[in-house]
Amino acid sequence: MVFEYAPAPESAAIVDVRPSYGLFVGGEFVDGHGEPFKSVNPADETVLAEIARADEGDIDHGVAAARTAFEKVWGPMPGAERAKYLYRIARIVQERSRELAVLESIDNGKPIRESRDVDVPLVAAHFFYYAGWADKLGHAGFGPDPRPLGVAGQIIPWNFPLLMLAWKIAPALACGNTVVLKPAETTPLTALLFAEICQQADLPPGVVNIVTGAGDTGRALAEHPGVDKVAFTGSTEVGRQIARSAAGTAKRLTLELGGKAANIVFDDAALDQAVEGVVNGIFFNQGHVCCAGSRLLVQESVADELLERLRARMATLRVGDPLDKNTDVGAINSAAQLARIRELADAGEAEGAERWSPPCELPPQGFWFAPTVFTGVAQSHRIAREEIFGPVLSVLTFRTPEEAVTKANNTPYGLSAGIWSEKGSRVLWTAQRLRAGVVWANTFNKFDPASPFGGYKESGFGREGGRHGLEGYLDA
Repeated sequence: MVFEYAPAPESAAIVDVRPSYGLFVGGEFVDGHGEPFKSVNPADETVLAEIARADEGDIDHGVAAARTAFEKVWGPMPGAERAKYLYRIARIVQERSRELAVLESIDNGKPIRESRDVDVPLVAAHFFYYAGWADKLGHAGFGPDPRPLGVAGQIIPWNFPLLMLAWKIAPALACGNTVVLKPAETTPLTALLFAEICQQADLPPGVVNIVTGAGDTGRALAEHPGVDKVAFTGSTEVGRQIARSAAGTAKRLTLELGGKAANIVFDDAALDQAVEGVVNGIFFNQGHVCCAGSRLLVQESVADELLERLRARMATLRVGDPLDKNTDVGAINSAAQLARIRELADAGEAEGAERWSPPCELPPQGFWFAPTVFTGVAQSHRIAREEIFGPVLSVLTFRTPEEAVTKANNTPYGLSAGIWSEKGSRVLWTAQRLRAGVVWANTFNKFDPASPFGGYKESGFGREGGRHGLEGYLDA
């Protein structure tokens, strides 16, 4: 029996989007001196707001404000006092959670149930968690008296705008650093709302500064001589550029880059559970996830059965309005990203893989792509090697655990992986051999602020989250 769902839209009226936004520097919103740009709703292509663009002079201003706050207020402040501000920010995030979730879905395109139930709760949890560390840094394992680095330049992506902000700002502030953060060009609005939260929390001016813009703004921030630490999450290509610019300087650097994760299903796995994990691994947030399980490796003896169940489950996914609480797959974040997904999907067909999507009526306006699975994929295919960053799954098969590990590791990336098996010994055997920073067992895409996250190889270096996430912001 197929159930029909009546529309259940969340109200956009809870969010008061301003016609235009400036930069947040020194505790105040100020004008930018670059050419302003538009923030667009990817679900219907309407313009949400005009956003200021920071030029090099604005970056100078932001870094100077952060330096003054670090030297005069935040750096000398006792950890217990810094913790109070972090707790206050966490509580305000909770109080304004509905507003934040709606704005994230409007600006990013992700389903409201994900921004409401995953993103925003994790944002608050990260600030709570690192508030607890602020007065205990001497017990974190990085020396008896670790010191903050100074000014952190932080650049975040568009797939989890508010959550990536929390991943970076919370540990930096807990350690006594000040921050200049640049959100992604296509998703600046929740970062600018977070600036209002900093004001509401009475955070000292200059401790958090937010500068908006595109690649040139990020480059100016990463290369600024007044920045002591650069933290970047984004593409491997841009990560290489930042690493080159930091080489030969005293800047500390952490990079969290791309991924092409393998989700390995053995023949003894609980298949219905595995199907849910596969769906969550690749279709969560439209596949806009660096650790997405975009390669499904399934043991040959159960491949046909698993694929039959997977197709049946994909047929129930609802694609549409991100603000509808019934929506499973929202809008692709931008026209440029949609073009990238289409290019790689077409390449998959051209190289001989078999493409399938469930019957799916896509909205006429906005950026949309139906959930897609490719079978008959070879390891040489582009869709098996390149990060698609969209709702596209490539299926490969294996016969033995050794073959599964070999295929899983046959990638320049090393961010994450998943293992599905009822045998704990098999899970542990496989996990020990996978070259991935995070390995999930019989689940996928589970995050906790106490757990470190990061990768190997072209997925970057350094860890965010947990005690390990403090290390990049301390001069031990």
